[in-house]
Amino acid sequence: MNFLKVVKGRITDEGHPVHLKGVNLGGWLMPEGYIMYAPNRGYRFFRERFIKARGEAAFRDLQKAFRDNFITEDDFKRIAALGFDHVRVPFHYALIETEPYLYSNEGIKYLERAVRWAKKHGLRVILDMHSVPGAQNHDWHSNSDGRALFWQVPSYRKRAAALWQMLAAHFYNEPAVIGYDILNEAVTNDPGLLNAYYKEAVKAIRSVNNKHIIFTEGNHWAQDIECLDESEDDNLVLGIHFYEPLEFTFNFIPGLIYPLKGPKLTWDKGFMRQRLESFVRSSAGRGRALWCGEFGVQSRSGKYGEDRWVADILSHFKALDIHWTYWTWKAIKHHMFPDGVMSYYPNDPWINRPGPVTGWDTWAQYWPSKEKEMIASWRTAAFSANEELVQIFKQNLI
Repeated sequence: MNFLKVVKGRITDEGHPVHLKGVNLGGWLMPEGYIMYAPNRGYRFFRERFIKARGEAAFRDLQKAFRDNFITEDDFKRIAALGFDHVRVPFHYALIETEPYLYSNEGIKYLERAVRWAKKHGLRVILDMHSVPGAQNHDWHSNSDGRALFWQVPSYRKRAAALWQMLAAHFYNEPAVIGYDILNEAVTNDPGLLNAYYKEAVKAIRSVNNKHIIFTEGNHWAQDIECLDESEDDNLVLGIHFYEPLEFTFNFIPGLIYPLKGPKLTWDKGFMRQRLESFVRSSAGRGRALWCGEFGVQSRSGKYGEDRWVADILSHFKALDIHWTYWTWKAIKHHMFPDGVMSYYPNDPWINRPGPVTGWDTWAQYWPSKEKEMIASWRTAAFSANEELVQIFKQNLI
């Protein structure tokens, strides 16, 4: 493999333009509640509850077993076979940082493993710091307790930049790494803080590594790229996320059918194009390539037009030269939120869809007595493909 590089606002491989088409490995190294059929609270709350019930040692055993089985080499093989060319690997900063400025070799090995498997199967990797010290937004996927302290405590931002510096040095000679998505879905009312952090993180990375691409997402859940300052770094790509309209893609209003046409909400292929063109104008005006690091939809067997939504957005991405990474690869089948290319449908006791306690909030009851069965349920061999999505991707990838 060659190192991918941005040349005159385009991502290239040895001077030849490429169009990135990938999938996220969500929920693996940054666990999320809904992916495990649990309420959307930060991973910290699951951890605290489990340790209270079973102890620290049992939690370490469970966490290692989950990391070793939820994503394996088989997933990379499957992803490559579908025609994707890369994976985005969201990770929790504490996978690597055990204490401020102290780093875990065991945590780094998971990223090394992902890169090794990707390379073996002809894929590349984008590393994504999905959760930073203090949390960059108030939602569950940053492991927040309801606050975004990353913007209030300067030492948190220094630690995140230092962690990127270490990782950039570690992967310096690895062409299978496309680059670094240095902050997922920032939310701050002071874009000056976001720009200052990006400047600090870019400087830290470039002090040790000028080979890899840096991805900088917009503010407010990667929606606002207009607020981002210009950067002197040529090897940099702007990032957005696109889940519009949430009422449909997340199934917040059940029964909506795409394309949506009504007095309160109209959304079709043409309007989708207009929304994406607004992002392209912003990126092109800066001479930057544009990458959609997340987009996805709740799969409902194609009955509500979700396959058409995906087909339409992929056609726009191609026409507008927007690189993309689908959210997400796999999840336990839920009734809300994007549930992945692969879904798990059985209702094991440690899923317990009827409730009142569901998903990982039940795990303390069954670990380690049901360890083998739980591990088997986490592996992708137990999941089923959402065939409508698979067919759409095959049409656009192979």
